[in-house]
Amino acid sequence: MSPSNPTTGKTDPAEKVGAASFSPIENMSYEQAFQELEAIVAALESNERALTEAMALFQRGQELAKYCAQQLDQAELKVQKISGDELVDANF
Repeated sequence: MSPSNPTTGKTDPAEKVGAASFSPIENMSYEQAFQELEAIVAALESNERALTEAMALFQRGQELAKYCAQQLDQAELKVQKISGDELVDANF
């Protein structure tokens, strides 16, 4: 069980992140990868990690960011294909 924040009583998502708990990125949905990326950012921002663990988290974060970007690119291509490459600009 993950430790909880004594002030809020909520589990800190950064506590769930550890180099030993990495699952294969290719098996993740975009949402799962983005959630893990957010937890890694929070963990790194806390400055409470050993250098070796921080480096492993940073590397994992880079891999997750790349995966998320690829997923978004693929989604954009699908939308363009469905819409006939005529995306409407929402910036009026």
